Amino acid sequence: MRRFLILVGIAVLATVPAVLFRLLGLRPSPILDAAIFGVAILAAGFLLSWGAEAAEQYISQGLILAVVALVTVLPEYAVDLYYAYQAGRAGPESQYVHYAAANMTGANRLLVGLAWPLMVFLHWIKDRHRSIDLAPANAAEIGFLLLASLYAFVILFKARISLLDFAVLAAIFGAYVWRVRNLPKTDNPNETEETGPAAALNELSLRAQWAAMGTLVVVACAVILTAAEPFAEAMVETGRVLGINEFLLIQWLAPLASEAPAVSVAVLFVLANRAGNALTAMISDKINQWTLLVGMLPLAMSVGAGAVSALPLDARQSEEFFLTAAQSLFGLALLLRLRLSVSSALALAGLFALQVALAFIFRNDEARTIATLTWLAWAYLGLAALLFLINGRRLVAILRTAFLSPSTAIQAASSPQQPAPAIDRLPG
Repeated sequence: MRRFLILVGIAVLATVPAVLFRLLGLRPSPILDAAIFGVAILAAGFLLSWGAEAAEQYISQGLILAVVALVTVLPEYAVDLYYAYQAGRAGPESQYVHYAAANMTGANRLLVGLAWPLMVFLHWIKDRHRSIDLAPANAAEIGFLLLASLYAFVILFKARISLLDFAVLAAIFGAYVWRVRNLPKTDNPNETEETGPAAALNELSLRAQWAAMGTLVVVACAVILTAAEPFAEAMVETGRVLGINEFLLIQWLAPLASEAPAVSVAVLFVLANRAGNALTAMISDKINQWTLLVGMLPLAMSVGAGAVSALPLDARQSEEFFLTAAQSLFGLALLLRLRLSVSSALALAGLFALQVALAFIFRNDEARTIATLTWLAWAYLGLAALLFLINGRRLVAILRTAFLSPSTAIQAASSPQQPAPAIDRLPG
């Protein structure tokens, strides 16, 4: 408890400069502003993650992983929805439209290209296991992420994200949460005893635990709402001051800060011998960002405009969205065997590093950038198609488990004596 209180104290202190800057209207310089408000968002994200992690013991495993994934990426939502709101106020031709799309595509690609491989690499370093294995019940995550990724091509065809898309994507996320709501915890003999915030809060009474968790969440949300706007604006100004393309800063640097708490929670899962839960949390992060985050952009834009609006995707943004959708399909194809191996993680990380490097190399050449995004997207799609073809029977089994026989996965997770679902009986 003492260590936990010290950590909470450090996190709260880290938010104080940002709160003071906002209350007093201080804006000394874009670079300092970005650092001050970025640190506050990062610290608030950790407070959120501690509150959500402590609630894990009271909620079913499938639902809590979905909730943790949603709560810990609230900083990302706050920044991106601010850009979308400003796009509505400034009009569909403003740069804020590009910023909203850039932040959304960057956050999604960071998860698959960096966070997923990180879990595998940490698991290999810690235990020398060459893959993270998922449970048969995790077919639900794969199935719903596939559904959202396929719908992304509908958005791409229309070249805009509308309120109708919000309704569809929100329905996909809602169906996913409903599907995993009763998934029980699986026994893991290697799981270590809780050593973090959850262990500290367990020393309190039940009422005090819920009060502490609620306080963490409320304080964190207040800080995020306070810091989101100045942080988003400071990122734009920092790019201009340093002569760096602000589009790239918003696409890659801003999501790094806002995604860090979610990734940190997953890292703690790996260290506690819960690598499967870590990867599941990262997949769930991807589901909620690829559904709710994408879908809420036109909603925020409509609020800003005071009228029904859609987020347009110009040639550059269409290619960014195409690449993000293609990467999602490739990541899914690597999960069809219900595991993510070191070699698969290297493929994801290598291709991600290549796209980031090329983005900075061609940052001042729009035509070369669009061409690069296009051929990278087709490379992802080609590799995904090959893997889907090789693992066709597994794909069918995953879809059957995810959508047609929900009780099968739950029984498999809760009762070892139950027959394994079809996906587990396939060779290899």
